[in-house]
Amino acid sequence: MTGILPIDKPAGITSFGAVARMRKILNIKKIGHAGTLDPMATGVLPILVGSATRFLEFLPCKDKRYSAVIQLGFTTDTLDTTGTILTRCDTTVTRPELDEAVSCFIGKIEQIPPMYSAVQKDGVRLYELARQGKEIDRNPRPVEIYKARILEYDESAREFVLDVSCSAGTYIRTLADDIGKKLGTGACLAGLRRTEGNGFTLARCYSFDEVEEYAAQGRIEKRIIPIEDVLSAYPAVYVSDKQAVRFSNGGELDLDRLKGNYESGLYRIFDREDVFLGLGEADTDTAVMRVKKVMSN
Repeated sequence: MTGILPIDKPAGITSFGAVARMRKILNIKKIGHAGTLDPMATGVLPILVGSATRFLEFLPCKDKRYSAVIQLGFTTDTLDTTGTILTRCDTTVTRPELDEAVSCFIGKIEQIPPMYSAVQKDGVRLYELARQGKEIDRNPRPVEIYKARILEYDESAREFVLDVSCSAGTYIRTLADDIGKKLGTGACLAGLRRTEGNGFTLARCYSFDEVEEYAAQGRIEKRIIPIEDVLSAYPAVYVSDKQAVRFSNGGELDLDRLKGNYESGLYRIFDREDVFLGLGEADTDTAVMRVKKVMSN
């Protein structure tokens, strides 16, 4: 069983907890995930199964899309409604003021990672320091907000729903906090659902109940997407039997002996039986196809 099985993560469970549950359902030890979701968040969480875990860093699409519920009028230590309230503000915000504030964050921006995050500082997770009551300086990180559109706004409740498309590494909690700072009212995240991630939409995701049902029926393997299909953005190269053995053992291949014209970049390598062997990286300067990552045995 090797490939990707996108799930719709429910609230109240960490991404690590989702992996642990999938490991138990599928009875496979080698399982990982792409794109961490906080316990309060729901939605698209791609689960990598078997040797597919080796290709996590090479997934061609890392962009995300979210539906975020943001509450104006107060801030918390976690930047969401699960935390301790730090400040309150009763100022009313009009829809035009909200639209203008949101528009300021569309494009390439910098974000400071929240203390309650998995970012490491000197080998220690920030959330571990935060739980000890510590706050340290964090370096801002470049991210990009491709689109941020207000879907709903309840002015009396001071709550709005934001449709956000963004690059990997974007913290929606931080975006909510920054919008609140821009308005001068404070704001925090009240709900979050990832609607797209790593090229997968909610329509392609399975619930835990569905995964358990398919596994019990012996039909789960048909639901797992082959890793070579997920990596289809990289062109395919077919090699001879001898070349396949050499590549699988970590040996580079001579570009002149491979059929076709190549540019420098990543390629999916297949044997003559259409079996995916791994990813190679063509180097036109040296005329070789180097091994980038092979499927484990």
